[in-house]
Amino acid sequence: MATFHTTLKPGKGTTTGIEVPAEVVESLGRGKRPPVRVTVNGYTYSNTVAVMNGTYMVSVSAQVRADAGVAAGDTLEVTLELDTSPREVVIPPELDAAMGAETRKVFEGLSASRKKQLTLPISDARTAETKQRRVAKAIESLRAANP
Repeated sequence: MATFHTTLKPGKGTTTGIEVPAEVVESLGRGKRPPVRVTVNGYTYSNTVAVMNGTYMVSVSAQVRADAGVAAGDTLEVTLELDTSPREVVIPPELDAAMGAETRKVFEGLSASRKKQLTLPISDARTAETKQRRVAKAIESLRAANP
C-alpha cells in the first residue's frame, strides 16, 4: 500500500486522472498495469493503472468524483493498494438470456472493464424497451468481436 499527494488532473472533455509516481507502481510489484484499490477523500474504488504518454495514470470517472466529493484541480491524498480480488461483473438477466454459446464465450474472454461497458448501460436502463435495445447492441458487439 502506498499513499501520496497529487493534483486531480483534467483530461480531454470531462475526463480526469491521478498521476501515479513510478516508484509507487514499482512498489506494487505487478508490472506496469496493476489492478488497484484507490482511496480518495475517504472513498475507495477499483481501477487499473494505465500508461498514458509515458506517465502512469488512474482514471477518476464523473461518478467517482461525485461520490468522493472531488473535482479536477483539487489536491488529493491518494492511497493505492494492489487489488487481488477477482473482478466480477454481474450480467443483467436480459443479457444472460440473450447470449448464445458463442457470444457467451466471447463475453467471458473480455476484460472486466469491457464487460462493464457492455452491462452497465443495460442495468441502468429505465424502461424495458431501452433495456432490449441495449441488449441487442451488446449482442451485436459480441458477435462482431467473433467473426
